[in-house]
Amino acid sequence: MLRSTVAAFFLVGLAVCLAQAQAPEGVPPNEPLVLINGNVVNVRNGTIMAGATVVLRNGKIESVGTAAAPAGVRTIDLKGKYVLPGLIDAHAHVETVATARRALESGVTTLRNAGVNAWYDVGLRELVRSGAIMGPEVLAAGYWIRSRLPEGAFLTDPVLAPLMPGIESVEAMRQAVRVTLNHGVDWIKLFATEAGGSGDPRRQVFTEAEIRAAVEEGAAKGVAVQVHAHSDEAAAAAVRAGARSVEHGTYMTEATIALIKDKGIYLVPTHADFERRTEENENVAAKLRYQPMTARLEQTMRRAIKMGVKIVAGTDGAYAANSVVRIPHEIAAFIRMGMTPLQAIQSATLTAAELLRLDKSIGVLEPGFEADLIAVDGDPLENSWVLQDPLLIIANGRVVVNRTDLNRRMTEKQ
Repeated sequence: MLRSTVAAFFLVGLAVCLAQAQAPEGVPPNEPLVLINGNVVNVRNGTIMAGATVVLRNGKIESVGTAAAPAGVRTIDLKGKYVLPGLIDAHAHVETVATARRALESGVTTLRNAGVNAWYDVGLRELVRSGAIMGPEVLAAGYWIRSRLPEGAFLTDPVLAPLMPGIESVEAMRQAVRVTLNHGVDWIKLFATEAGGSGDPRRQVFTEAEIRAAVEEGAAKGVAVQVHAHSDEAAAAAVRAGARSVEHGTYMTEATIALIKDKGIYLVPTHADFERRTEENENVAAKLRYQPMTARLEQTMRRAIKMGVKIVAGTDGAYAANSVVRIPHEIAAFIRMGMTPLQAIQSATLTAAELLRLDKSIGVLEPGFEADLIAVDGDPLENSWVLQDPLLIIANGRVVVNRTDLNRRMTEKQ
């Protein structure tokens, strides 16, 4: 009880301090913010509404059309810039205030975490939702569950002590998942194979029965499971066990890809992170390992795209100060692997929202949906790299970044 009380006071105090330091540009409650002269991209079908007016109110999209803006309201003139939904990163490792802000400023308005330290992302989620800090909507996963939990898991929750020898049974898996659920996570993350940079990424560490136990425990609380699986066997086991998404899927065979397609499971390959590890990695052994892994992942991706698997964009990144990998890198890779530009953009908007079971609230620009959007200086269906430099970012109806009028500002200064 004392620990909970101290933690609560700490979060309240932190929230007050951060709110004072990070006040976003906003409008009073019930008053609209109107975007005019925008080219709105319909990510459902690829059509573009030219000269559109988008009305936002109370964190929601009120209307999208070509009617003139109401008189006497605050407007932002987009001057022909292209507007589309805020991007979704479906595989991230964000756990600090600074990295959450950095993710948001890249145009990501929603992210699904895939494992962090000490359940930090649960607290981060609450700080964002309270308005204390600016960040994307965070779907927390807490500690990722692997065969040997890290020391920090036991130090932050001693209830896990019986699992210190390892998670090597169905009952041990159930216990690990229950503890994770008790921390208020939105997703369960399992490591069904070893990581790419250490050990043997093709070695399966959880059985199908153990993965199924995790899925059952999560389902009882309405929480889905994402499974890290490089090997074909582990990916197939995850699909048969009822996982909602397979992360990476590097060595999947055509038969397993067909199984994913048949079951309607989502694939989150995180290709951009693989590519980064082959170029920037200071660990020579890991760099050499990732080179053939990247080539094999690309083979899997091409097959999966051709076979119509539902593929979603994820950076596998922490948005650290020295990180350069962003969602547009993944979108560009998907196009190179055979997606149409629209399909690639959908992987970070509409399809990603479907994976997250949020497709009734985010992922498209339609009345009633969350006021999460970005504006870019060019048609992303013609050149997806314009997404790398959003000039306007609005999250939950609040203006986070607005560089749409830089030319006017420079003229005024001269």
